[in-house]
Amino acid sequence: LIFAVMRLTKPTLFTNIPVTCEERDLPGNLFNQLMKDDPSTVKGAETLMLGEMLTLPQNFGFSKLYGKGLDYLYVLQLVFSFADLQTSSQRLNLSASSAAVAELKPDCCIDDVIHHEVKEIGTHILVCAVSYTTQTGEKMYFRKFFKFQVLKPLDVKTKFYNAETDEVFLEAQIQNITTSPMFMEKVSLEPSMMYNVAELNTVDTAGESESTFGTRTYLQPMDTRQYLYCLKPKQEFAEKAGVIKGVTVIGKLDIVWKTNLGERGRLQTSQLQRMAPGYGDVRLSLETIPDTVNLEEPFDITCKITNCSERTMDLVLEMCNTNSIHWCGVSGRQLGKLHPSSSLHLALTLLSSVQGLQSVSGLRLTDTFLKRTYEYDDIAQVCVVSSEIKQ
Repeated sequence: LIFAVMRLTKPTLFTNIPVTCEERDLPGNLFNQLMKDDPSTVKGAETLMLGEMLTLPQNFGFSKLYGKGLDYLYVLQLVFSFADLQTSSQRLNLSASSAAVAELKPDCCIDDVIHHEVKEIGTHILVCAVSYTTQTGEKMYFRKFFKFQVLKPLDVKTKFYNAETDEVFLEAQIQNITTSPMFMEKVSLEPSMMYNVAELNTVDTAGESESTFGTRTYLQPMDTRQYLYCLKPKQEFAEKAGVIKGVTVIGKLDIVWKTNLGERGRLQTSQLQRMAPGYGDVRLSLETIPDTVNLEEPFDITCKITNCSERTMDLVLEMCNTNSIHWCGVSGRQLGKLHPSSSLHLALTLLSSVQGLQSVSGLRLTDTFLKRTYEYDDIAQVCVVSSEIKQ
């Protein structure tokens, strides 16, 4: 009895590595001539790393074929075969239906082609089994195990940046860790139910949206790309500070690519988690602030104060001057009661006595119920220039 498993993975195009030099260099035209004589290059495009030859795969393929050839001198009765794939977490039956024949004559075989999309990494074991009955009525059974490793095609790393305006910026670093280039067909972020997503991977050129990676979206082996996304809370959730504060699930990445011969691959990450920002009981954020202001001239800013606690607060605002920032207005004024998850907008005026990039600091909020003071420094930065320079 002969049992074989053969790989049916498609071959890949051979890519040569061009080596060139200028004619005035020591090798002269030697390298260029060697590339022209190389049978694996495309004539007229020797320096483009394009090949005309196919390379057989060196790894275990995803599509397998296994055949059972019977080297007996008599006919076997009731031959059954099946195949299972054992992973670290589950065992899958790969045969759509058990291959069975009433009889198998000498020098004949049974062939079965199996296609399976691998969705796990790590060690996989292909279990192939055959059972048959001889002419004497004796039942025979045997099986074979084929072990192979499944590696990651992509290495995905994520970073989160929490903005003061409840926006979340996601940076996704995608690295091709295979040995062949990939055509990145789609890299998208599917946000959770509380967020809307905006992709920041395109630029406007002459009124048209163009990818920041150019027209060629090939990712060479071991190369890395960085994709950026901005998630904004939906309007119905943005007004609920307590709800947004505790949200840690952002969404999941969906990546689709193609290899040299158009074979498609897809990777979908699990739900991405971020560290929930700690706002404390009272959150102060800037809604509006100018980028550049004149020296010793008043300018206006708008602050948003949000009660992130579960109790009502009675707040008092105090403004403390610094060496460069001077507040205009009455310090120690009552802001009134602020209910849980509620916000209020506050317009303030200040001026700077020092040129350069100055930090807005010196705001204090005091809760008269608990006699607790919240200090806010380095809220934002503003560029202070002389009025002559700005003009």
